[in-house]
Amino acid sequence: MLHKLLTGWLGAALLLASSLISAEPAHYKIVTGPERGTYIQIGQDLSKWVAQPVGIDLAVVASKGSAENVQRMRYEPGVKLALVQSDVYQAYIDMANSGNPDAGTAIRPLRLIMPLYDEEINVVVRADSPLKTLGDIKDKTISVGLLGSGTAQSATTLYRLMFGQAIPEQNVQHLSNEDALAALIVKKVDVAIIVVGQPAKLFNDMNPELLQQIRLLKADSAAPETTRAKQTYFPATIRATSYPNWLKEDVPTLTVKAFLVTYDYGLRDTVGNLNHFADSLCANFDNLQEHGHPKWKQVKLELPTLVRGWKYYPPVEKHLRACLANRTASVNAAAAAAQVAQKPRSTCTNQERLLLLCK
Repeated sequence: MLHKLLTGWLGAALLLASSLISAEPAHYKIVTGPERGTYIQIGQDLSKWVAQPVGIDLAVVASKGSAENVQRMRYEPGVKLALVQSDVYQAYIDMANSGNPDAGTAIRPLRLIMPLYDEEINVVVRADSPLKTLGDIKDKTISVGLLGSGTAQSATTLYRLMFGQAIPEQNVQHLSNEDALAALIVKKVDVAIIVVGQPAKLFNDMNPELLQQIRLLKADSAAPETTRAKQTYFPATIRATSYPNWLKEDVPTLTVKAFLVTYDYGLRDTVGNLNHFADSLCANFDNLQEHGHPKWKQVKLELPTLVRGWKYYPPVEKHLRACLANRTASVNAAAAAAQVAQKPRSTCTNQERLLLLCK
């Protein structure tokens, strides 16, 4: 029953898709993250399951990460969508509000489509390192990620929150995720901070022998450093099942939220295509959760209230809220129908018995 009810309103999006087959596709780009990160896989899922059905040719573009994505979303032709970490987005807003004109120019025209999932902060050390928890990384040599990456923003923000100061300049290395792990193994750095959603190809594709030379630090929930970090980040767990060839047990850590972002477009064709994208996102959300990266199972199709300075893209917000209302109504109708079907009949009329409508 629920399937039939949902099919009724989802069919509109499917009819829309068929009407666009003969039309020239719109050629858009989504900027994501490193080649072996989670963002690029999320982008590929959106291209396949959401953009293609409504005639949008969505090219998935690798990048250093969130800060670069903000810049490319703002200034690069053809980039209509981006994946951005919440702490990076907030850092731009804070800097704009403090009077930085470049930050204001970059962030103020950007708009959110919807929140996605949490990305885990992986704080990696050598297997033989004496460090045990996140609070032990003070004054160590740390790879914080490439300049322009979300990892770099998260790593430096995390350190400042935990210890009340910036990482000493002489202790900072700006390396890619792969290079950071290599530098860690050969003892050129003490710590590599990598922000990526689990399960990450970065770790699962590693040589098993090299993987056994590294381990994760735990976030000690009782430590004051962890308490201070929770001003911005949230508790989470890196599951052993995500990395069965590496972890023997779950590891407590912290997370940052990922968002799907666009620009405050006003051109009719672009607005129309993004509205089609929103309808398809709603219609194909179950496909994303079933066939896409495992992180999609953590995504909720919802538009929560935003903090000050953050704004949804109004045309897409309107379409998504209509979709959410339809989904809710369909679920409620299915539940009501099921309840009626299960309600026992106490009495039967003679006419019902004659027509074999009552047993």
